[in-house]
Amino acid sequence: MKFKLLTSVAIFAGVSLSTPARAENAQHTNQLLSTNQCPQCDLSGAGLVMSNLVGADLRGADLSRANLSRANLTGANLMGANLSGASLNGANLSNAVLVGVDLTGTDLRDAYLVNANLLGTTLESSYIQGTVGIPSYAGKPENFYGWAVVEAQRGNYEAAIAHYNTAMQIDAEYAPAYLGRGVAFFRLNNYAAASHDAKVAARLFEKKQDATGYQASQNLLKAVEIALDPPSRDGGGGGGGFQNFIGSVGSLLLQFLF
Repeated sequence: MKFKLLTSVAIFAGVSLSTPARAENAQHTNQLLSTNQCPQCDLSGAGLVMSNLVGADLRGADLSRANLSRANLTGANLMGANLSGASLNGANLSNAVLVGVDLTGTDLRDAYLVNANLLGTTLESSYIQGTVGIPSYAGKPENFYGWAVVEAQRGNYEAAIAHYNTAMQIDAEYAPAYLGRGVAFFRLNNYAAASHDAKVAARLFEKKQDATGYQASQNLLKAVEIALDPPSRDGGGGGGGFQNFIGSVGSLLLQFLF
């Protein structure tokens, strides 16, 4: 089984590049900033970088392509709002109401979503690298797996492990998450945890008769074994042989994961 990942980067870039620019509604923008109340407003394309919008009423507002980077939206009510193509990079959305919000192509990198209500909202086409606090109901195991792989590819193994953990919470027998987490643990030199996850992944892949996944799990186990007891540099293959083997195992794992 080979898992294909349509990255959020591509989706976000595509939406951003294909959307024509449009002037913001200055009257509605001023209303929001002065009263913190702007339900059903036209705020498309508005420049609201680092704005203090704590508890703002933005129900049903059109915030498409708006720039809300680093804005404080703690406790804001955005129910039914359109945030497609908007930038919420680094925004604080803790305790915000995001029920039924359109987040198509939305930049949520490094945003804070702890205790936010995302019922009826999908993040599948959002850009979420570094996003904190995504609830398990906001995606499928495949989504959290894909987000984890993106973080692992960037070297953010702790963030990747958090996403893998969520995928497992949703489906305790989702084998790719165990293998992916095992690889992340391996990169962090936590060989005991890597070995444990590789064994669980191998059992689950074998149960599903997935030969590719099973072999990748065995490769990870072999890598752990060699890392714990590397060949002597005085031997025939020396340290170079060990490094070559680890590199080949890594390549096989990357082919499987990506």
